Amino acid sequence: MDSYSGFFIDEKAVRVENIFLEFLKSFKLDPSSTELFYESEIEAMKSKESTTMFIDFSHVMHFNNVLQKAISEEYLRFEPYLKNACKRFVMEQKPTLIADDNPNKDINVAFYNIPLLKRLRDLTTAEIGKLVSVSGVVTRTSEVRPELLQGTFKCLECGNVIKNVEQQFKYTEPIVCTNALCLNRTRWALLRQESKFADWQRVRMQETTKEIPPGSLPRSMDVILRHEIVEQARAGDTAIFTGTVVVIPDILALASPGERSESRREATGRQNPAAGHEGVRGLRALGVRDLSYRLAFIANSVQISDGRRDSDVRNRKKDIVDDDSPQFMADELDEIQRMRNTPDFFNKLVDSIAPTVFGHQEIKRAILFMLLGGVHKVTHEGINLRGDINVCIVGDPSCAKSQFLKYTSSIVPRSVYTSGKSSSAAGLTATVAKEPETGEFCIEAGALMLADNGVCCIDEFDKMEIRDQVAIHEAMEQQTISITKAGIQATLNARTSILAAANPTGGRYDKSKPLKYNVALPPAILSRFDLVYVMIDEPDDQTDYHIAHHIVSVHQKHEDALTPAFTTAQLKRYIAYAKTLKPKLSSEARKLLVDSYIDLRRGDIAPGSRVAYRMTVRQLEALIRLSEAIARSYLELQVEKRHVSVAVRLLKTSIISVESSEIDLSDFQEETHDGGDGHDDGNGGPGHNGAEPNTTAAEPVSGNAESGMGTGSHQGKKLVISDEYFQRVTQALVMRLRQHEESVMQDGTGLVGMRQKDLIQWYVSQQNEKNNYSSMEEVKSEIAKIKAIIESLIRREGHLIVVDDGRQGTAEGEEPRESSSRNERILAVAPNYVID
Repeated sequence: MDSYSGFFIDEKAVRVENIFLEFLKSFKLDPSSTELFYESEIEAMKSKESTTMFIDFSHVMHFNNVLQKAISEEYLRFEPYLKNACKRFVMEQKPTLIADDNPNKDINVAFYNIPLLKRLRDLTTAEIGKLVSVSGVVTRTSEVRPELLQGTFKCLECGNVIKNVEQQFKYTEPIVCTNALCLNRTRWALLRQESKFADWQRVRMQETTKEIPPGSLPRSMDVILRHEIVEQARAGDTAIFTGTVVVIPDILALASPGERSESRREATGRQNPAAGHEGVRGLRALGVRDLSYRLAFIANSVQISDGRRDSDVRNRKKDIVDDDSPQFMADELDEIQRMRNTPDFFNKLVDSIAPTVFGHQEIKRAILFMLLGGVHKVTHEGINLRGDINVCIVGDPSCAKSQFLKYTSSIVPRSVYTSGKSSSAAGLTATVAKEPETGEFCIEAGALMLADNGVCCIDEFDKMEIRDQVAIHEAMEQQTISITKAGIQATLNARTSILAAANPTGGRYDKSKPLKYNVALPPAILSRFDLVYVMIDEPDDQTDYHIAHHIVSVHQKHEDALTPAFTTAQLKRYIAYAKTLKPKLSSEARKLLVDSYIDLRRGDIAPGSRVAYRMTVRQLEALIRLSEAIARSYLELQVEKRHVSVAVRLLKTSIISVESSEIDLSDFQEETHDGGDGHDDGNGGPGHNGAEPNTTAAEPVSGNAESGMGTGSHQGKKLVISDEYFQRVTQALVMRLRQHEESVMQDGTGLVGMRQKDLIQWYVSQQNEKNNYSSMEEVKSEIAKIKAIIESLIRREGHLIVVDDGRQGTAEGEEPRESSSRNERILAVAPNYVID
């Protein structure tokens, strides 16, 4: 401090500097060892070309209580002296670290591991100047700019040079020239080459969700980062900042437009004596503008709090992915291996996910695979192939969907929980905001950006507006967010897994309809989910008893009621380690993946199959990601055939094929003994049971339909078909009758309806063209079922009407056969029936 050195010496500060230097020279972790702890710190500084010395505050507390009290109580006062002590220590130990060409190079001091961690709400004016640690979530970061720390000025009157003028949080010139003959106070020129600049960055920190008291809004504060800790905290990080609280002028309040002229107007009308009752408001009206100050936090170290353990305080690597192999201790690796060697460890891992929720093993398995994820890949052209797994849970109310989402957001370090109804497109992706002080536009991170390399949990996903859903298309597949607004063109990373929960449209899931009719989600979104699970709330005495017993136990005993095999901390550690593995596909797994995809595509085009969404290449990529996640869960470095088999089974059980309900047509079977009825003579027809796998429940149980029509009279077995088969046949018959009706209307001749036997014969001949039949038994079975469906459509559904019952042709007094009269009757579509 050359400009002030002749005037004042802070004796207490000099004593603190000397004690601190003694601490650096003599501190040892183990008193018996000869190695000095902070000598190795200098080696670390040299290897990283760093100018910041990191000091563990717990070491200072062990060394000297007076020193730690002085530093923590008056940090802002002693900071230059502590820096000077570090510089003297480095000069004594490693003189080469400070080169001769730059003798003014500073060594910065950074403290960490302060025992008392304060909340953002606790930072008041009482903390000004003290050394404190505060935790919060980073919501916005500015760009890195240069800051003038100490200026060297040249007097324009006499040419005198004044060095090391300290800046007081604004551009500060010397008060008066030091030359006795020159009294210049205003005309100065800054010598940039001899001044000292530093990088600085403003970060916006907000309270974490757990710290906000009831009924309060989250508070936020500006954090100033300097020197080498810039760019360490990123939007979405939960970080611990160590530093001091300072007071800075509130530039926004000083520069509020219109207020100055308003205050001048009010001041001129102040002659009125009755205006004196305004009280404190009068201060601003009088123009005393310098009362507007606000708190800011100047940090000297940043620790990213990842929930696993205290991470390294040294700067993180800036240009590589964050999850690039965290370091593990030997005892942690031993514990992970012990977990892997536990008998039936995979099911125990699954049970340890959300232990407060009873059952739902499939959902827990899906969440486990989503937390593990697949392997991120980059092609030669630089295109990213996502490795994150997206999961959607569709279910009836009160099925613990939100519990799964809340649990997942608590177990993952970078995670965001949001509700679809209250989220906009800008809130989910990113928004362009104006920087309050500079007026420049900057990008403020939304939920998907904050959850980068984490999980974004979106509840009430189906309640989102369509235009807001479209905003996350790009984030779900390309894992980027593109913005072109207000002159800013940027592509931001959103490498996040999405866990979404949605309710069915009618309040309850209708099993007789496909997924797309049950959920108000467009196909473009549905196909981007790797796994879609349906949770159906069906009454079942056994299950209901266990669920009720579990819930009551949790309410009664709290944590004692839960006995998961692995604790949450163990689970986090296991997942963190498994994510560092990058399993490769084996040749057998590759072949099975191709075959499985072809099978799924074949099932997609099978007649009458109603899949939840079309099988596309996205589902093939989902199979690859799931296989890699399964291999990671077993801590294996190669994806084997068995992993792919599990992935295929997962994809099939996740609601790609809808579980359709069964329809009992036993009451509508025909009382006849000649199953074929002579109308199918060799036409044949494909059995639907051979055509698609989804209708196994629709297998004909009575081959010759020897059962009567009444419920008490039929001697044969029940005739049960799947709802899917029923809808398919109904649609075909109705379409044929409508076509016949239109042709009759055009020609003006012929019957309005069709005879039942002609309709059946048409359907069988249509099916016969596909050559799927193998025997006459299948033909007879098909005809028996079609007749039962037609009878149901007439008597129960009301979709068909009988124009003529076919009894006129019989001789007088002769009782017509039930079977022949049914075959001869003329059928038409009910005029009110509309095809879906």
